[in-house]
Amino acid sequence: MTTIQAIYIRGFEERAEPKSHIVFRIEIQASVRSWHMWRRYSEFVDLHTELTKSTGSSPPCQLPPKHSVTMSVSLFRSRTNNQDLLEERRAGLELYLRAIISSKEDKWREAFAFRDFLGVPVGKQSRIRDIRADINKRDALSDRGDVSASHQANVQAKKKLAGVLTRVGVLEDGLQTLGLSGMIEGELQRRKDMAARLRDDCEKLAKMVTVARLTSKGIGASAERNPASDSDRAALLESPSSSAFGRTSARVFGAAKPQETEQTRPLDNHGLLQLQETQMGRQDSQLSQLSAILQRQKHLGLAIHQEISEQNEMLDDLTNEVDRVGGKLTSAKKQLNRLG
Repeated sequence: MTTIQAIYIRGFEERAEPKSHIVFRIEIQASVRSWHMWRRYSEFVDLHTELTKSTGSSPPCQLPPKHSVTMSVSLFRSRTNNQDLLEERRAGLELYLRAIISSKEDKWREAFAFRDFLGVPVGKQSRIRDIRADINKRDALSDRGDVSASHQANVQAKKKLAGVLTRVGVLEDGLQTLGLSGMIEGELQRRKDMAARLRDDCEKLAKMVTVARLTSKGIGASAERNPASDSDRAALLESPSSSAFGRTSARVFGAAKPQETEQTRPLDNHGLLQLQETQMGRQDSQLSQLSAILQRQKHLGLAIHQEISEQNEMLDDLTNEVDRVGGKLTSAKKQLNRLG
């Protein structure tokens, strides 16, 4: 579980969505990483209430009083005294969090509500730690000259990384769905930030698993002791047109040379298959959504067609009625002419 070593509230700023409000920037430093969260004062109040309920006692420090600062756009835009009040609230909130972190009792800082408030990974980084452990094991085995075991450790790291990348993709798609379903903007942004940090960690690990350490004791030494012969090198670099099988190079439909990407480079065959299945599933989902949209468009088109047909019938009836009234007027005019 991540241990928080230091916590700060560096500043605050105004947000316009969903309506104008003030948010405070919380910076968290752990043993191996650091991150930041944006929180409103009302979220601090909710945290204090939840901690009190879940632990049976209030945290060791009280929140700064709400009446000391009126959180409004006019307050934030005005200067001097209002900025001083906001700064006073910032310092009070920082003191509140630090009191929980430094308390002798750990019931508040170990509570799920507190760790979730700070965005602390709770059981979500175990696979990331496993990948880092495999990379460290790979490097240690490479230093000892155990090339085969080092390769196996690297393969395991790649497989685990492929699984994490797949889950991150599913998570990001799920967040898009939650956004469309009307989740609160603040909570949605918090989850997107966590997913983005996880994506960054995966990208860093992808670079690490693609770079195998070559040392004098490991792979590099074996390569120096057993250099490839000139004939082997020529066979390896030989073009298809000059191969021993006599095959001639020709353009084949759909056989373009595949291009490596940052996403596929760290993956083995199993990982590539998982990635392909994930992308195909995502495309199927998008196709289903597109089909639903087109179906709605079809229903709208049919409804418009029916409405136009009814309007045309009404216009035809009106035209017939006008012709009938016109005929009556013509007949009446003729009778008036005879009477005259």
